[in-house]
Amino acid sequence: MGMYKYLKRNWENNEEYVSLIKNRLVQFRRQPVITVVDKPTRIDKARRLGYKAKQGFVIARIRMHKGGRSRPSIARGRKPSKYGLRHFSTTLNTRAVAEQRVNRKFPNLEVLNSYYVADDGKYVWFEIILVDRSHPAIKSDKDIAWITEKRGRAFRGLTAAAQRSKNARRKARR
Repeated sequence: MGMYKYLKRNWENNEEYVSLIKNRLVQFRRQPVITVVDKPTRIDKARRLGYKAKQGFVIARIRMHKGGRSRPSIARGRKPSKYGLRHFSTTLNTRAVAEQRVNRKFPNLEVLNSYYVADDGKYVWFEIILVDRSHPAIKSDKDIAWITEKRGRAFRGLTAAAQRSKNARRKARR
């Protein structure tokens, strides 16, 4: 087994990792909602999703609220039960929404992928792998150069999180 497989196994079922993440959550809560980090928290997961430790790759951590989504209420003139305020769910999952928010914050970067980091009772944290489309190191790398062709992967539903949302919606319609 390689190093990354051991890291994955530790992440999945090790009590030391659980206590480490609980300590890190204290720091995560004090940070801004979207933070650029130096290194991925889960290096094995980031590498599986396409991250490379080279120029042109950026990792951003985002904090998202848990729970149902609120819908703006109508002022008057309708029956309250028909407002549609209860049981309102967005078409995208939380991770896909997180990718879009980070992409709005960094419009010159392209979202490659994202992964779960941690959660508590109120928030859930994801790390988003971003790629600088115009960086020479990215353009010359044959493995990732395809990302320079079109813009807005997160908004066009081409990331893994958005694809999962699409498939869930398709299954629900059947």
